[in-house]
Amino acid sequence: MLAARARIVVMAMLGVLVAVLFRAQVLRSSDWLLQSQSNRLRALTIPAPRGVIRDRDGRVLADNVPGYSVSIVPDRADSMISTLRRLRGHLELNDARFEELSAQARSGPPRPLLVSVDAPFDAVAALQERRSSFPRLLIEARPKRRYPAERVGAHVIGYVGEINETEVEAREDEGAEPGWIVGRSGIEAQYESTLQGRPGVRYVEVDAEGRIVGSFAGMRTVIEEPGTDVDLNLDLELMEWIDHIFPDGMKGSVVVLDVETGGVLALYSAPAFDPNVFAGVVDRSEWDRLVQDPESPLYHRAVMGSYPPGSPWKLATAAIALDLGVVTPSQRMPVSCQGSYVFGNRSYGCWKPEGHGSLDLAGAIQHSCNVYFYQLGAEIGLARMLEVGNRLGFGRPCGIDLPTEGGGTFPEGPEFWERRFGYRPQEGEALVLAIGQGPNDQTPLKMAQFILAIARDGSAPAPSLLRSETAGANDASWSLDIPPEHLEQVREGMRRVTRQGGTAYLSSLEHFDLLGKTGTAQSGGGRPTHAWFTAIAGPYGEAPEIVAVALVEFGGSGSGVAAPLVAKTADFYLRGKHGIPRDTIQTLGEHLRAGRSTAWGR
Repeated sequence: MLAARARIVVMAMLGVLVAVLFRAQVLRSSDWLLQSQSNRLRALTIPAPRGVIRDRDGRVLADNVPGYSVSIVPDRADSMISTLRRLRGHLELNDARFEELSAQARSGPPRPLLVSVDAPFDAVAALQERRSSFPRLLIEARPKRRYPAERVGAHVIGYVGEINETEVEAREDEGAEPGWIVGRSGIEAQYESTLQGRPGVRYVEVDAEGRIVGSFAGMRTVIEEPGTDVDLNLDLELMEWIDHIFPDGMKGSVVVLDVETGGVLALYSAPAFDPNVFAGVVDRSEWDRLVQDPESPLYHRAVMGSYPPGSPWKLATAAIALDLGVVTPSQRMPVSCQGSYVFGNRSYGCWKPEGHGSLDLAGAIQHSCNVYFYQLGAEIGLARMLEVGNRLGFGRPCGIDLPTEGGGTFPEGPEFWERRFGYRPQEGEALVLAIGQGPNDQTPLKMAQFILAIARDGSAPAPSLLRSETAGANDASWSLDIPPEHLEQVREGMRRVTRQGGTAYLSSLEHFDLLGKTGTAQSGGGRPTHAWFTAIAGPYGEAPEIVAVALVEFGGSGSGVAAPLVAKTADFYLRGKHGIPRDTIQTLGEHLRAGRSTAWGR
């Protein structure tokens, strides 16, 4: 009886054991297989190629070329640093870069350590031959960013760079990890979510200590999705032409906008830099060199640089006066210009000592008469000048699709003078503002947006870089309440600037109507003045097609430096658009110097 009970107990225990083994080995076999594979395989991210950036004609502004990255898979900090030390015999790792990578190895949770995103092929081949000496090294093909336009499109296209630890933590929901390449400036940063794409996943086989024992290529399980391409309004050929004709050794910018859509055809800044140096891991010394360069090549002058607008601002004064109804285009000021104007107890001078005499609005624009605009400023008054100027958006960004844009400076009210200068402004400040001086700084892009409103019906959209079929159709971020016939009188004044007797007569063009306004703006410190030229251009007798603005820092004369630059820019673009053969002899001044016929100029 006792033996029978013992047999029952043993059989029961054997049954339980068989059931446990069956559950573990059969029912849960997939769980153990998964755990085994997770111990044996390590997931690695496959970077997706970024989307291609193209200009309006399909020319490539940014694309990808094959490259190689070198990473160290996670391990103890001292082991990773030891691998780094041995890598210095094959890769260029200066002391600063070595210390930076060592600090990354010591900090935070174990993560892959990206040593290089642009390793030379010779170095990659040498490391592949020495795999046994670098068991934790991961070498993989990855797309490398390339900028065919080089420095010509550097500021507007921007550049990419490796994501930092702070950004990794901020983007954990997107699966970000060290080694990601993200947009740092310009279009690359503005449309990062579009260009980035979705990374893939692959697994490599590792041993118990985490060393790669299988193929470096591993097993791909999630296919990467390339980023979406981006098409821009920019005209690369036009940008290259501007770069070719921009005064050597000078700083400044040129902005060109399409009148119909507000699309940005050119956004040029000089001096510039080659964004290809940022395509890999940026050498700290190279970054410091660019940052400390006194010429500030990283500074995007077209959208961030703010300058006194000088005489081109007289167009804004005229627009504000017409908007308020305090002047008509045919009206002449009570005091004709004899070289100065007395207001209160102060005399305000004109740039022409002998004076311009009595002028209407178009004539005052043509001759850039200070005395006319002093009186126009007095008629408007300081309070209304500030009210309308702020309503129009002077001092605020344009809203261009870039990650950073400067807003310039325009007083929001009398408190500006109290805060900045410690005194209450008097009415005489309106006279100074009326001719583009005083506490008034504008970016070249902002002035281009204003001229765009003059070229259209008094309204202007925000300048746009991204090409869109509906751009500019319903967006009126700038609006002047001016009758069409009054706007035409402002344009007529600009047209006279490039006619005989105008300040930019020598910049007139044979095939196209160029309406402009020259300007020389005080730069302070006894340095030469800044040179401005703002213009509208198109075929004679037809609607204007483009707006172009140039600012040359310390360029001196607007008519001598900035006007020819804008004229040659407009002529180049419009000849291409209308199928007229291009020529390097473009302006009236160039025709005269070359001994060509100038009958058209008369």
